[in-house]
Amino acid sequence: MIVLALNSGSSSLKFGLYGMRDSSMGVLFSGEAESIGQSNAKMSARNSKGKVVLSTVMEIPSQQIAIVNIGKAVNDAKMPLPTAVGHRVVHGGPELRQHCLIDDNVVRKLEDAAPFAPLHIPSALSAIRFARLHFPKCQQVACFDTTFHAEMPDVASILPIPKELRKEGICRYGFHGLSCESIVEQLGSDLPERLIVAHLGNGASITAIKNGKSIDTSMGLTPTGGVIMGTRSGDLDPGILVYLMREKGLGAAALEEIINHRSGLLGISGADSDMRRLHEASSSDNDVRLAIQMFCYSVRKQVAAMIAVLGGVDMIVFTGGIGENDKEVRASVCGGLNWAGISLDEPQQRSDQHEGSNGGCLVRVLPSQENEQIARHTRSVINESPRL
Repeated sequence: MIVLALNSGSSSLKFGLYGMRDSSMGVLFSGEAESIGQSNAKMSARNSKGKVVLSTVMEIPSQQIAIVNIGKAVNDAKMPLPTAVGHRVVHGGPELRQHCLIDDNVVRKLEDAAPFAPLHIPSALSAIRFARLHFPKCQQVACFDTTFHAEMPDVASILPIPKELRKEGICRYGFHGLSCESIVEQLGSDLPERLIVAHLGNGASITAIKNGKSIDTSMGLTPTGGVIMGTRSGDLDPGILVYLMREKGLGAAALEEIINHRSGLLGISGADSDMRRLHEASSSDNDVRLAIQMFCYSVRKQVAAMIAVLGGVDMIVFTGGIGENDKEVRASVCGGLNWAGISLDEPQQRSDQHEGSNGGCLVRVLPSQENEQIARHTRSVINESPRL
């Protein structure tokens, strides 16, 4: 089986082409279309040895054109054509909690679920619709970020709202599930009983994992909740939204614009949502420094909460763009957790897989391998589906 994994974001499309044989898999070709819809869009790709074979700035106005360019890059590299396509879908709503084959009914359910993740589901649907047309002979599989968290205990998943609203599917779903799964997969026999995964990027979440299973996570009904993020607010007093509706006359669209696009690091700093650029400006801007401090403070609080949920912690894994690459953020997060046996020495501040700790908790840095998880689930779903 040759699986093309498509990982669509609001303005990006990561991809990986995998050869699947028995229980093994190998990456044949991978890359990313970035800044889709902007004038400086970029397309890049690497071969099976990690060598860059394509890096170009080009016009990529839509997810559909990104898929066309991916198909062309695969063909130009003389790669085998995919026999199956797997899609990362952030949220399947209350009716789609398990990875599944995509048919017209699944597409309709995803359309119904769009209000749960308006930043993500429309772009994923766009990629799915076009991929079904562009690769008509391939079976297509939806892989949900929420599936990893689907068996969280009621004490974590049920929200303190009226029961009639809970019956409509309003609960804590949790996200970055494919990323968390990939960490569990990479740890293998080193998987501890009590693990915390800090997925820190433009979107960020903290997940408590016990014996390989998610038992609590910082995001809730939507990917807006939890810790402070690039442009998303994270957790807020719900009274703030009521105040803005009542006193400022704001409707749903305006509130969504504020909490999803104008808050977080961007809102605090008034300058940028990208942590790299914020670091560059932090020496001369108090608001930028405050944004970085608040981000780390927010993450530290959630990590501490997950330590309480787990009854202690054996290992923390940092992943995601910030988690993997920003040693200052990692040091700041861990620096306030000495009481929990987490204390990083200066020589251990390296962005590698074994960052270490001189306390009782091991701290590691591992890459998020969502595409590999998409490929694995795509193979499993197809193999387990009844043959027609």
